[in-house]
Amino acid sequence: MVKVGIVGGTGYTGVELLRLLANHPQAQVEVITSRSEEGVKVADMFPNLRGHLDLAFTVPDVDRLAACDVVFFATPHGVAMSMSPELIDRGVKVIDLGADFRIKDIPLWEKWYNLEHTCPDLVEKAVYGLPELNRDAIREGQMIGCAGCYPTAVQLGYQPLLQAGLVDHRRLIADCKSGVTGAGRGANVGTLLAEASESVKAYGVPGHRHLPEIKQGLSDMAGRPVGLTFSPHLMPMIRGIHATLYSVLKDPVGPDLQTLFEDFYRDEPFVDVMPAGAHPETRSVKGSNMCRISVHQPQGEDTVVVLSAIDNLMKGASGQAIQIMNIMFDLPETAGLEQVALMP
Repeated sequence: MVKVGIVGGTGYTGVELLRLLANHPQAQVEVITSRSEEGVKVADMFPNLRGHLDLAFTVPDVDRLAACDVVFFATPHGVAMSMSPELIDRGVKVIDLGADFRIKDIPLWEKWYNLEHTCPDLVEKAVYGLPELNRDAIREGQMIGCAGCYPTAVQLGYQPLLQAGLVDHRRLIADCKSGVTGAGRGANVGTLLAEASESVKAYGVPGHRHLPEIKQGLSDMAGRPVGLTFSPHLMPMIRGIHATLYSVLKDPVGPDLQTLFEDFYRDEPFVDVMPAGAHPETRSVKGSNMCRISVHQPQGEDTVVVLSAIDNLMKGASGQAIQIMNIMFDLPETAGLEQVALMP
C-alpha cells in the first residue's frame, strides 16, 4: 500500500485528490495538511468524504510527511519549492500540482510568477508530468511537476501533428475555454455566480502564466521553438476545459489525420480519439480522467482544427497526478481512475 501525504487539502484540487484516493485500491492517505484548518475533520469540511476518510487537517510537518512514500502539493505557487528539497533528500517522491517545477527556464518562470525560485537545482532534475509525453522519465523520476490544465488539453491536441512534422510550427493558435474552478476555491469576485453566469469572457490574452509552459512542451514536440497564440476564456460552468486548436498543414493532401491520431493514441488509456466528424463536449469528460479529442480538416483545405476536452480538476490536475503516482510506483496506470464521466 502506497502511503500518501497531501500538502494543501482545502482547495478544489486537494479535495479531488482525496476523493480519488479514497477509492484507490493500492494507496492510503496518511497525512493531510492545512495551516488555516488545523484540527478540523476533513469530512466536516467536505461531507462527500463522510465514511471514506477519517483524518483531520494538520499543520505541515516535514517529519510526518517524510514517513510517506509520496507527497502531493496541492498548494499555491511557491509553496512546493520551499518544502520539496528536504523531502527529496529523505527519499520521498514528490508530485507538485502547482507550477514550481514545470518550467525549466528559471528567469522565465520568475518573470511570469513574480517570485524568486529558491531551488533551481531541483528544477533541473524535475520531470514534466504529462504521461503521454514523458511516461518513461516519470517512471524513473522522484520530483514531478504535474502539467497544468490548459497545457494538458493543448499539448495532447497538438502532439501527433508536431511530432510528425505535419504543420507549420510557427503558426499555432489555441482558443481555450475553462470552467470557474480553474481559478481556485479562494474568494474572487470574477467567479461569483452573479458575475460568471450567463456570460463568456476572454482573459489573459496579452499574456497568461500557462503560455510559457505550453510553448516549452510544444517546442520539445516540434524539436524547435514554436509560435503560439493562446487565448483563454472563462465559461459559465463549474468544471471542464475545451481547447480549439488551429494549425496549418505543410501539405494539405498528406497522411490521413484521423488515422494518424488513432494510431498515435491507440495504447493511451486516457486519450479517446473520437470518430471522424465528432465534436467532444466537456460534459462527456466531467469527473473522469479522460481527454477526448477529434481532428478536422475543414473543406479539405490546409487548416487543421483539433478539439480537445478535459475535466480541469481531473486530467488537468488531480486525476493526472494520480496517474503519475501509479506510473511512479509501477501500479496499474488506471488504478483509482476508471470512473465513468458524469452525465448530465
